[in-house]
Amino acid sequence: MNQVQKEAYLREYSILKNEGKPFFPYAVAKDGSMAVIVMAMIIFLALLFGAELGPKADPTTTTYVPRPDWYFYFLFEVLRVMRNVPEFTPMATIGVPTICMILLFLLPFYDRSPERRIERRPIALAAGIATIAAMAYLTYSGANTGSPNSVDLKPPSSLSAQEAAVFRAGELVVGQSGCLACHEIGSNGNNGPGPNLTHIGSLLPAQAIASTLINPAAPMPSFKALALRTPQKFASLVGFLSLLQ
Repeated sequence: MNQVQKEAYLREYSILKNEGKPFFPYAVAKDGSMAVIVMAMIIFLALLFGAELGPKADPTTTTYVPRPDWYFYFLFEVLRVMRNVPEFTPMATIGVPTICMILLFLLPFYDRSPERRIERRPIALAAGIATIAAMAYLTYSGANTGSPNSVDLKPPSSLSAQEAAVFRAGELVVGQSGCLACHEIGSNGNNGPGPNLTHIGSLLPAQAIASTLINPAAPMPSFKALALRTPQKFASLVGFLSLLQ
C-alpha cells in the first residue's frame, strides 16, 4: 500500500467511523442476543438427545478403538492417509498443524490489502473456501473410517458359500485378536513390524500358516492357546488367511 492509498483509506475509515454506532450498547446487545440463542440451542439439544455415554472403560480390552472428538477428525484422517509412509508421520502429526497455526498468526503481516469486501479479494476468498472444503472432506472421511480392528476386505466373488462363511468368521477372529496392530490386510492395519498379509494365502499353504500361528517368531504372540481353547476360531483364522490370495 503506497502513501496515497493509505491516506485515502484513513479518510474513508474516519468518515465511516463518525457515521457508525458505538460498541455499547448496540454491538453488546447483538452479541448478547446471539449468546442467548446459542445457549438455548445447546440446552434444547442436551434435553432432547442427552449426553452420549459409551460403555464402561475396560483397561484389559484389546479391541477398544480410540477415536478423536469430531472436531479433530480432519487431523485424524490426515494421519490415517499418511500412515503407510512412516517418514510422513511427523509431518501429519506435528508439521501440518504447526504450519497452519504459523500461517494464521502471521496473517496480519503478509496480508496487507486495504480491501475488506470479500468479493474484491479473490485470492483470500479462494484460499478460505479451499481450506473449509478440505477440512469438511477430511472430517467426513475421518468420521466414516472403519475400525482399525476390523478387516476392510470383501470376500472374492470366486469363493463358494462355505468358503465365504469361513472368510467372514475368520476376519472377526483377526479383529478380535489384534492382528492388525502389527500386520496390514487390505487397507487396514499397520505396515509393521509384521509382514503384509493381504496375499499370504498365495505364499503359504494352510498347514504352514497354522504352524506359524502356533510357533511364531518373536515378537509375534503364539495362538496355541486359541487352538486348544477354541479350535473352531483357530480353524476360521487359518481358513481366512489361506483365502487371502
